[in-house]
Amino acid sequence: MNGGSFKKTREASHVAYQIKKAAVLGSGVMGSGIAAHLANIGIPVLLLDIVPGKLTEQEEAQGLTLESSQVRNKIATGAIQNLLKQKPAPLTTKSNLSLIEAGNFEDDLEKLKDVDWIIEVIVERLDVKKGLYEKIDAVRKPGTIISSNTSGISIEAMAEGRSEDFQKHFLGTHFFNPPRYLKLLEVIPASTTAPEVVEFMTSFGEDRLGKGVVIAKDTPNFIANRIGTYGLLITLREMEKRGYSIGEVDSVTGTLIGRPKSATFRTLDVVGLDTFMHVAKNVYDKTVGEEQKVFKLPPFMKKMIDNGWIGAKAKQGFYSKQGKDILELDTETFEYGPAKKLKTPSIEMAKQQKGLANKVKTLVYANDRTGEILWNIIAPTLLYSAELHGEIADDIVAIDNAMKWGFGWQQGPFEIWDAIGVAKSMEKMKEEGATVPAFVQRLLDKGYETFYSEQDGDLHFFDGEDYKLVPVNEKAINLKRYKKKHGVIKKNSGASLIDLGDGVALLEFHSQSNSIGPDIIQMINYAVDEVEKNYKGLVIGNQGKNFCVGANLGMILMEAQDDNIFELDFIIRSFQNAMMKIKYSTKPVVAAPFGMTLGGGAEVCLPAAHIQASMETYIGLVEVGVGLIPGGGGNVNLYTKHLKGLPKGVHIDYQFVANKVFESIAMAKVSTSGEEARDNNFLDFADGVSVNGDHLIYDAKQVALALYENGYKAPKHEKIPVTGDSGYATMLLGAEGMFLSGFISEHDLKIAKKLAFVLAGGKVPYGTLVDEQYMLDLEREAFLSLVAEPKSQQRMQHMLVKGKPLRN
Repeated sequence: MNGGSFKKTREASHVAYQIKKAAVLGSGVMGSGIAAHLANIGIPVLLLDIVPGKLTEQEEAQGLTLESSQVRNKIATGAIQNLLKQKPAPLTTKSNLSLIEAGNFEDDLEKLKDVDWIIEVIVERLDVKKGLYEKIDAVRKPGTIISSNTSGISIEAMAEGRSEDFQKHFLGTHFFNPPRYLKLLEVIPASTTAPEVVEFMTSFGEDRLGKGVVIAKDTPNFIANRIGTYGLLITLREMEKRGYSIGEVDSVTGTLIGRPKSATFRTLDVVGLDTFMHVAKNVYDKTVGEEQKVFKLPPFMKKMIDNGWIGAKAKQGFYSKQGKDILELDTETFEYGPAKKLKTPSIEMAKQQKGLANKVKTLVYANDRTGEILWNIIAPTLLYSAELHGEIADDIVAIDNAMKWGFGWQQGPFEIWDAIGVAKSMEKMKEEGATVPAFVQRLLDKGYETFYSEQDGDLHFFDGEDYKLVPVNEKAINLKRYKKKHGVIKKNSGASLIDLGDGVALLEFHSQSNSIGPDIIQMINYAVDEVEKNYKGLVIGNQGKNFCVGANLGMILMEAQDDNIFELDFIIRSFQNAMMKIKYSTKPVVAAPFGMTLGGGAEVCLPAAHIQASMETYIGLVEVGVGLIPGGGGNVNLYTKHLKGLPKGVHIDYQFVANKVFESIAMAKVSTSGEEARDNNFLDFADGVSVNGDHLIYDAKQVALALYENGYKAPKHEKIPVTGDSGYATMLLGAEGMFLSGFISEHDLKIAKKLAFVLAGGKVPYGTLVDEQYMLDLEREAFLSLVAEPKSQQRMQHMLVKGKPLRN
């Protein structure tokens, strides 16, 4: 059976396999990153590497020998410690480090009998890998899954000579770097891999690792690196051939066409030219003819590698930062100069188009220098993808997903082809001497116009014969498609209420940047009323770029500059009331934040019965950055969330809690993950974190149903203990010290005083129990007094214009 013939299923995985503990062999950047990602999802990991051959001078001075365990394990130990220094952070919270145990290949291979998954991430040499597998085979227990993170060595060749049980449980699992953040996981079976192992790893990859899994065939560089490397090398060739500069190419091969902002050459600098050379050589060595020619590096790149100009890690590559200036390399003179950009009519025309598909179509057919370069790099990549259909993957869905999840393309090759028109583009390609790939010819012979077709609200793909339903994990709810199929209950310009089925409704924000204004507040009120009458629960979530970046700052500034304090008072009061409606709803409200969840976005989450956050949730109350304090109940709700998280029956130091909340808001702290949000008390012990962002809405819906089925009751209105006068003075002490030391401005101190007064509960004795509404009134009064301040208005203006805070 050919390894690529396995079809990816979306059904529940086989319970015969469970991964309770894992081992990663090789502690380099990828190995330690994979170990960190496993620790992030709660799986203990054994991280092994080679034993050093000699001592350092420092080790000798300490009296250590090559037999000392700290020396023998130091490569893995060093890699583990280095996880705390890396950016972006591989760990979602520092405490996850305790789940990773260091060891070495000579002393600790016996420990592999206690793990359920062994991931090999050592040097890319077949002989070295096979030598290690022989040792693994001797110690592993039957049924243990073994996989290689190779980026291109044959899975079949690696499995040769191993025991039957090893071969049955061996496959490729190719993560992309950095493993925590890049979504793609290529699963590559060998002919001997058991189908149930492939099925389990697919489900495990999606449901536990949070990845987008594609089944790849055992071919050079698999899917994403094969097409991605081809596309990059075609771009290099066209740049040289047609006389474009590096900056000019990058100015049109990034976000303009739905690719990452690092575009072509910044991407190569980040990857490293040495790494790229290895990936390209892997295909070059295994291909022939015209295809092989493409994978030969151009002479200027070889010269750059010889010079050591290999990119970001050498602080010099296609770009070099000199002072504040970023200069581009001239590949003919090998001198650096100011970065150039293409400026053509088609770029301006594309910016006027709605939707990425229309923008790309406008650009590739344009009769100017932008159209020329984009057509000449996109057209060959589309043809190459079609020629590889069936060779590197069974279907176009796997190819498109691999490029979206591994290279950050918004559209995969076949989606791009649909966008620019298959028949129209093929005519132009034929005029230029291209041969129609057999797969494309079959599509055209059928009279079909696109590779994808939407039928009855479901997406179908062309499989070479006809359209087939795109397989989808039931947990991956696509709201855009779901609304097309099922409609909405009610909508306005800012939000929609959707029936998610099973008695759960979803409130989706869709305003500009999902910012909160009167339209969203109105829909929150409607949604809670509707759910209390007719549904089991409500989920507040969406699938925009970010959950919510806060309140509509432009509207607040406009009202403040017009001295419409009464209007602002009404808006803030309405926002607070809507948050209280969420909090005291008789049906459970579950917030599903992800990405940036700032200011008002955090305030929507805090009063919810449950927060089901994405692993990549960056939540914080950041209003001080625009000269304000939270105005939608954020102060009191974060304070009570902290109190709620403390154990019952013990003495509570309210001052300690108030100080923590004061520091969090005054310093505008933002979590770097969902788990860190728990550390910061934006999430409590009962709140959840979804590793797979595509499953977030589904997970939140299940929580809402579970709360309802377990007899959910709204919280009681309870009085809140505050620190009063003494607490106010204590909180201000630190702020005044920072002011006197020059760390904060006079206006920062004014904001801090207002914040401290609200959190302290005003002028009352320590331990006084106050009404929630009383604290909300204090919050609103402080917000309104600050919004009228000229310096706060300057901060708001600066944020709206520059996109970053002003410290005045």
